[in-house]
Amino acid sequence: MFSRRFLALWLVVALLLATLAGVLFDGWHPLWPLPFAALVALGVWDIVQQRHAVLRNYPLWGHFRFLFEFIRPEIRQYFVEDDTSETPFSRAQRSIVYQRAKGDVDSRPFGTEIDVKATGYEWIAHSLAPTVLKDHDFRITIGADRAQPYSASIFNISAMSFGALSANAIRALNRGAKLGNFIHDTGEGSISPHHREQGGDLIWEVASGYFGCRNDDGTFNAEKFAAQATTPQVKMIEVKLSQGAKPGHGGVLPAAKITPEISATRGVPMGQDCISPSRHSEFSTPLGLLQFVERLRTLSGGKPTGFKLCIGHPWEFFSIVKAMLESGILPDFIVVDGSEGGTGAAPLEFTDHVGAPLQEGLLLVHNTLVGAGLREKIRIGASGKIVTAFDIARTLAIGADWCNSARGFMFAIGCIQSQKCHTDRCPTGVATQDTLRQRALVVPDKAQRVHQFHAHTLHALQELIQAAGLSHPSDLRAHHIVERVSTNEIRLMSESLKYLAPGDLLRGQFRYQLYEKYWPMARADSFSPAAVT
Repeated sequence: MFSRRFLALWLVVALLLATLAGVLFDGWHPLWPLPFAALVALGVWDIVQQRHAVLRNYPLWGHFRFLFEFIRPEIRQYFVEDDTSETPFSRAQRSIVYQRAKGDVDSRPFGTEIDVKATGYEWIAHSLAPTVLKDHDFRITIGADRAQPYSASIFNISAMSFGALSANAIRALNRGAKLGNFIHDTGEGSISPHHREQGGDLIWEVASGYFGCRNDDGTFNAEKFAAQATTPQVKMIEVKLSQGAKPGHGGVLPAAKITPEISATRGVPMGQDCISPSRHSEFSTPLGLLQFVERLRTLSGGKPTGFKLCIGHPWEFFSIVKAMLESGILPDFIVVDGSEGGTGAAPLEFTDHVGAPLQEGLLLVHNTLVGAGLREKIRIGASGKIVTAFDIARTLAIGADWCNSARGFMFAIGCIQSQKCHTDRCPTGVATQDTLRQRALVVPDKAQRVHQFHAHTLHALQELIQAAGLSHPSDLRAHHIVERVSTNEIRLMSESLKYLAPGDLLRGQFRYQLYEKYWPMARADSFSPAAVT
């Protein structure tokens, strides 16, 4: 309580005591203490109220944030420890999430604030014969032919681990998923007690560290995996190959940040750095990956199982698809993570210059499966700065079946992008293991906001789908999205993006240089390309 976060409160307490002493001993006017008493009362209220995390962690100081919001939303700057630098686009995104999470009206007067003549501006084409849909609970079935198929919402919580996020953040996200009947990806940090206690549906992400299902030497333990994967709360299994924010890098959770809870959840010892290797030890070839997927599917009792990756060398994904054709082993889903996705900490060069952006990665995965005749058998998820209903619509139009969002749901539980994730000093209790800081995040309130953000975003998507004259988001295609390519030229997205026809690759009709050059190089038994003469 003596942190500098409470400095303003202690200062007014001191001033209150000083003025009271002046009244009692020096004959000061009895009204002098009243302003300071009011500020002390306000500071105490800030600490005990449960709606605003910033005020709970920054009594009195936090009101500066809301003052600037009141004056003009577009110039929000958060005077919480340090000012934060962000683009107008990210401020607009957060504003939309806050309004929808709180249940506020998100209508905008006076028309668009976007420069519709700017290159890159996009919109969805509307129909003169709009449809009327009964609700916004848009769902798809994943693993329809498996023993335990899953009916998933088309908008879900992307992978964020306990350890990166606080216990209260995990609780709020999972309870919100439970309220809204959508799914919560655990991230590679495994399934914590905070996931379990809320009862929301889970995708268990199994990464190279095999957290929650590992031996002491870091290798995979099938018995530990089966014990968790067969529980009813786990609906799907996801093998993480790479993460969009830092693909091919791996990571380290320093020993100093490993709490007893994290140690027990991940199955790692206290007092040692927790290593996430840059690659898996259970397989080293495309065929090996698919065999591992099949093994996890069997161990889980037939639950939908797939993998997540950020696209790098195109021939490596082509090799995986060739391995599918050769072995007959298919994942139930593939999640494409764009390089624009976020993380708590990553080297600058990796966040900015490694991995394919979502559009290019998603298009390659969708096209390759179509060309190989496999697209109808494999669902595709997508993640990477997806926040609004238009983001979802655009991503589905490119080729995804569903979307995941991390930052959108982080905004919903109070994240203000202070960029303190790696310091353990998150001002709103979202990305910290500091028990005092995370108490600012009140689980029931933020869980309701997660639920409302999900519901209102899908309602907005419903209105877009109706305006486009469609019956379901799955009807979206690239020709429904229009983009401005110059001041005087617009183009349907289907004219800009190149698509294969079903079975093209099987027939040797490569159509585009990318496939003509790299598809023949791909081999099912190795990620390394074969020499082609």
